[in-house]
Amino acid sequence: MRRIKIDRDGPTSNPGVEMARSIRPLVLENAEASERERTLNKETVDALWQSGLLQYTNPREAGGVEPSVPEMLEIWEELAWQDGSVGWIGIANLPSAAFAAAYLPDEGFAEVFTANDHRITMGGQFAPNGQGQVREGGYSVTGKWNFGSGTGHSEYVAGGFIPFRDGAPLMGDDGLPDLRVAIFPRDEIRFTDGWYVTGLKATGSFDYEVEDVFVPEHRTYPLFTREPRRGGNVFRLGIMPITGAGHGAWAVGVARSCLDDVMTLAQSTQRMGEASNLANKMTFQAGLAHHEGMWRAAWSLLQNTHESVWESVGKGGELTLEMRADMRVAATYATQASREIVHWAHLAAGTTAIREGCRLERAFRDMYTGTQHTFIGEKTYIDSANVMLGLADALPGL
Repeated sequence: MRRIKIDRDGPTSNPGVEMARSIRPLVLENAEASERERTLNKETVDALWQSGLLQYTNPREAGGVEPSVPEMLEIWEELAWQDGSVGWIGIANLPSAAFAAAYLPDEGFAEVFTANDHRITMGGQFAPNGQGQVREGGYSVTGKWNFGSGTGHSEYVAGGFIPFRDGAPLMGDDGLPDLRVAIFPRDEIRFTDGWYVTGLKATGSFDYEVEDVFVPEHRTYPLFTREPRRGGNVFRLGIMPITGAGHGAWAVGVARSCLDDVMTLAQSTQRMGEASNLANKMTFQAGLAHHEGMWRAAWSLLQNTHESVWESVGKGGELTLEMRADMRVAATYATQASREIVHWAHLAAGTTAIREGCRLERAFRDMYTGTQHTFIGEKTYIDSANVMLGLADALPGL
C-alpha cells in the first residue's frame, strides 16, 4: 500500500518525482505565458529536458530508466498538480516517445532515436484516422487527426492508421483490422491548428494532416502490440493501459491542486454578509472533508490497482483481460471523481476562482477540457462491465 496523503516537499524514493519537483517554480511562473502561446513556451520545454523527464520513461536503449507504472503515476500527479497543461504534456509526450522507442523495428529506432542521440520529443494521436495504401517497403498514408497533444514542440508526430491493399483493409489474425501507428518527421506534417479551446490551452494540441506521405514499414508499429523490441516488462502492458493510467493520474493531480488552493484561500476569504472566514464556515468544512475523502479514495484506487498489476507483470506474469479492465475502471473513476472535486472547489472559492491568472480558474478549465477525452469516457465502463459479466473475451481497446 502506498501513501495516500502526499507530502509535496517531503522525501521521496522516486527520482522522477524529484525531477518533476525541480521545475516546479519555473512551471508556475510560465503557466500564463504558455497559455498565451497556446503551446508550452521555450523556457518550460527547456526545463523539462534539463530535468531529464522527457527521456525518463524511455527504454534504457533510448536514454531512459523504464520506471514502473506506479512510479509514473507519482510523476504525472506532481506535474498535473503544478499545471494542467504541463501535466497533460507529461502523459502525452513522455509515453509517445517511450512507445516508439520500445516498439519500432531496429531500423526505425536507429533513424528516429539513435541518429538524434535519443533527444527527441514526440506527440500526436494514436486513433486510426488515416489510411495507408500498401507500397513496396511501407505505406502511402493519408489522414487527418484532431487534438495532437504536444505537437507544438515535437520533432516527430505519431498518427494512427489502417493499412489498405486493393481497396480493402488488411486484417490481423484476430479478425480485426491491422491498426498501426506511423511516425512522421515534423516537416512531413501539415498543421491545420484548430487549438482554440476552453482549457489545456498550453498543450499545443494542434490538428494535423498528411496526404500520400510515404512511411517506411520500419517507422510503423502495431497499435495494440504488447511485445517490445526494446525495454523491459513495463512495455508488455501496451499502449492502452499506460495511457489510461496517465489520464487518471493527471486528473488526480489537478484535483489535488484545487483542494490545496481552496484550503489556503479559505483562511483569508470572508464573503460579504458572513460572520467569519470561509475556513470557519461549517458547510465549507463538510464539503472539504467529503471531497478530500473522495480524492483519497480515487488516488488509492488508482495506485493500488496499478501496483497490484505491476506486482505480477513486472515479474514476467501475464497481463490478463481482467487486469486491463481493472486498470481502466480505476483511471476512469479517478477522472470522474476528480472532476466533481474540482467543480466543488471552484464553487467554494467564489469569485476568486473566476479571475484569469488564478490557478483555480485555470484548473477548472483544464479539468473540464481534459475530461472530454474519449479515453476515459462511458465506453470504458461499458467494456469493463462486459469483462466482469463474462460477455467479452477480447477487447484490445482496454
